[in-house]
Amino acid sequence: MKNKIFAYLVLCCGLLMFGCGTEFPASADFAEDRLSSSSKKVNGATQVDGIGYFDAADDCGSGSQGATFAVSMTGDLEGCLFVFVEEFKCNSSGAYYEKGSELFVGTYKGEFGTFRTTYVFTAKYEGCAEDGSYLGLEIFGRCQHPIVKGSGDGVFTGVSGRLDMKDDIEEANYPYRGHLKF
Repeated sequence: MKNKIFAYLVLCCGLLMFGCGTEFPASADFAEDRLSSSSKKVNGATQVDGIGYFDAADDCGSGSQGATFAVSMTGDLEGCLFVFVEEFKCNSSGAYYEKGSELFVGTYKGEFGTFRTTYVFTAKYEGCAEDGSYLGLEIFGRCQHPIVKGSGDGVFTGVSGRLDMKDDIEEANYPYRGHLKF
């Protein structure tokens, strides 16, 4: 029995070494497709990613949109994500919860469009104020942004999907990834 398992293991290792070798690289078409765009198709949806930055200088003009603040988006989505905080609460341990809506105005692959999301942000802060807002530094945070059905226009007409962000505390930015279905 042990010899049979050993022989099977040797066969599998041989197949892996042969299949993963550089003598038989992936087809040129496949390699070119992978290099031509950072966006990938996953189950019929296009995978997107990039980094968002708090728009401290208000280059996006969040006040003109009536937004609470804006996030400057880079990567597959280039533009401004206007954030409209609708509800927030923070408990004595520093656990913070926020929800609201957003408007993305910008480009995807150089084409202009907009879409709306709802979002939920959860985080841990050093503390909380009596009014339910947070106090001190953020320890960690993340949020989910499902796209509102039928809200897209331009390149985003008919888009559905979701973006997820996980705050990078050390770099003070918001890496995002998600899936868009057109």
